[in-house]
Amino acid sequence: MATTTRTTERGTAYFPQLAAERLDIALCRASAAVARAADMHAAEEGLGVGQHLVLQMLDAVGPCSQQALSEELRIDRSVMVGVCDDLEQAGHVRRERNPRDRRSYAVTITDSGRRRLAEAQALIPAFLEDTFHALTSDERGQLSAILAKLLQAGAGGPR
Repeated sequence: MATTTRTTERGTAYFPQLAAERLDIALCRASAAVARAADMHAAEEGLGVGQHLVLQMLDAVGPCSQQALSEELRIDRSVMVGVCDDLEQAGHVRRERNPRDRRSYAVTITDSGRRRLAEAQALIPAFLEDTFHALTSDERGQLSAILAKLLQAGAGGPR
């Protein structure tokens, strides 16, 4: 999660000052660093971050339309099609006509998907420990609460 800090000609690092003055910039950079770490972890594991999230949601809430998955997980609809295609091709999900709306399809996790999800979930604690090693347990809890508050408030949107 390290951010590269360049030293100016005067020998002082500018980014820490910028991050202290601009919380938005600091959060964006930290988010990008965590996203890169998650993508690298996913690549090593062989299950994309989006795929993992889809399997996790389907396991938790049951069959969903691709649109519901896209909206709830905040994954672009066009990307969601590819995620579901890949999961279906691997046998981890199946798409069936939605019994509540015959115009749409319900995506359902399979037994193979549940096994794959369990394998992926088993690796998450070590990934989180490695990624957030610079934070104490209390700081992680505080960060989680703060991020939840920002997400609930719709941070970044107009007031």
